[in-house]
Amino acid sequence: MADTFTGGEVVSHALARYGARTVFALAGASHTHLLDALDRDGVRIVSGRHESGAIGAADGYARITGGLGIALIIADQGTPNAINGIATAFHACSPVLVIIARLPNSWIEAESEYDNAKHPLVSTITKWARTVPAPERLAEYVDVAAKRALSGRPGPVVLQVPQEYFAQRFATLGAAQRPPAINSRPAPDPLAIQAAAALLVAARRPLLITGAGAVWGNAGAAVNAMADEFGLPVAGNGLGRGLVAEDWQRSFNWPIMQIAAQQADVVCVIGARLKQRLGYGLPPRFAADARFIQIDIEPEELSRNRRIDVPIAADAGLAAAALLAALRESGRGAAPQHDPDWVCKALTDRLRYLDDLQARCAAPQAAGNAVHPLALGREIASIAPRDSIFVGDGADVQNWMYGALKVTAAPGFLDHYPMGAMGVGTPLAVGAAAAARELAERTGHPARRVVLTTGDGSFGFYPAELHAAAAAGLPLVVIIGNDGAWGTELHGQMQAIQRSVNTELGLQRYEFIGAAFGCHAEFVQNHGELRPALERAFAAKTPSVVNVVLDRQAGVELKREPKARMVLFDDLATNLATLHQFPG
Repeated sequence: MADTFTGGEVVSHALARYGARTVFALAGASHTHLLDALDRDGVRIVSGRHESGAIGAADGYARITGGLGIALIIADQGTPNAINGIATAFHACSPVLVIIARLPNSWIEAESEYDNAKHPLVSTITKWARTVPAPERLAEYVDVAAKRALSGRPGPVVLQVPQEYFAQRFATLGAAQRPPAINSRPAPDPLAIQAAAALLVAARRPLLITGAGAVWGNAGAAVNAMADEFGLPVAGNGLGRGLVAEDWQRSFNWPIMQIAAQQADVVCVIGARLKQRLGYGLPPRFAADARFIQIDIEPEELSRNRRIDVPIAADAGLAAAALLAALRESGRGAAPQHDPDWVCKALTDRLRYLDDLQARCAAPQAAGNAVHPLALGREIASIAPRDSIFVGDGADVQNWMYGALKVTAAPGFLDHYPMGAMGVGTPLAVGAAAAARELAERTGHPARRVVLTTGDGSFGFYPAELHAAAAAGLPLVVIIGNDGAWGTELHGQMQAIQRSVNTELGLQRYEFIGAAFGCHAEFVQNHGELRPALERAFAAKTPSVVNVVLDRQAGVELKREPKARMVLFDDLATNLATLHQFPG
């Protein structure tokens, strides 16, 4: 029947218009005709081992490509398994399309176990969730799903398809032949831009904070020009890291520089939400009398927690370009009002502490010691290519990585923020590596290297996704910092009750899991073994797993030494005590 098309072919053609050449799927008979069509159309199918793993990989792919990530799962038992992956993508604002194959319509009972029509499990963690009502509307519903995922603030959508629709035959491709929907970009209010520029020109200690929205809006050129021409320091948060290459002179990651943020008198937030990691924009993380500018594509996000002095509801790229033009006009002929090095000066003690600690860890007599996580991070930094994509996971390990790894290009950093669901780093890294390979094929440039740093606790959530990486030939490097425990919890318990309960994991040989799936495997017991093992891992043509025994005392330092603490929680409790100082 060469003159007809299956529903799977219709969906494959509909998806092809959005540029994705890789999808992430659990094998299943329910998707047979769609998988067949995708494979015949030259789309790579990366086979995950858990529904949240497949969706997490689609999430990582979307964050790196800036386009639509596609995951295929089944309904019933598959949807509950997918919740963590969907929720992580939702909170990270990733445009992921989850295509759920459902049992045939004729099999759905009036009082079935799961109400497939209302999507109750995903309704609060998606931008849009629907079931295709008729087979001839497959392409139309794919279009609406993609439009919803990619428009405004990106996010995950769910499209459920009765499985018999994929096998049905059609005389034409129908709506799959039409161009995809074009999403508009809202422009900023010129008066708001002028007000924002006036605040920044007059500031004594200005600060720019960039988030995922700045990356989705392609604000990089404008933000770099603001940093170069006006000496505005930049703190990148989450996916916004590396929009201005981190050098710890003018550009920093937010966790390392946030202890200086209270000194800022004007804060311009570009495409970042004032959530927990940013202290909700409130004291004590920021001064009560600091003036705030916030650019966000979603108007409801403005003045959510802190009253914003100059709210700008617009695409971050368009607003940043307009703000740059206004700064150039406002600042023409005027002497700078601020010290461009004020953040560096405020961080002097922290940066000196980290450098001194690294010197002690790297001293010749320390070669036989278990590896300090800061030394691990800085060793990785010295080997990884400059344009590497770093994926962060875990708790204590990730804290130290903020003091070691510098991101130089955006998108170049992925983690479990803001939801904080540990373990998602492994599937995110699989998706990022697939995206890096695909982008390299499109551009002819070498593929960026993907490096995952994770803890032993977080690695245990989705270790089987290493099989997805190995089967797909993705040469990512997975480095496990192994302290044999849920480190943050263990040291917290020791501080509170002087003993640990239910926090010990033991020093497990996690590299054997990687080896079982065909990965290059390394076990590092001391600092002297570290660099050669990392060099072998980075040279491998397969995925690599490096299991590194960490010094447990590093976790104690995080409880005792404020200069070591990049991830802050305790100070949020003082918000209530300081709200009476809060303007507005």
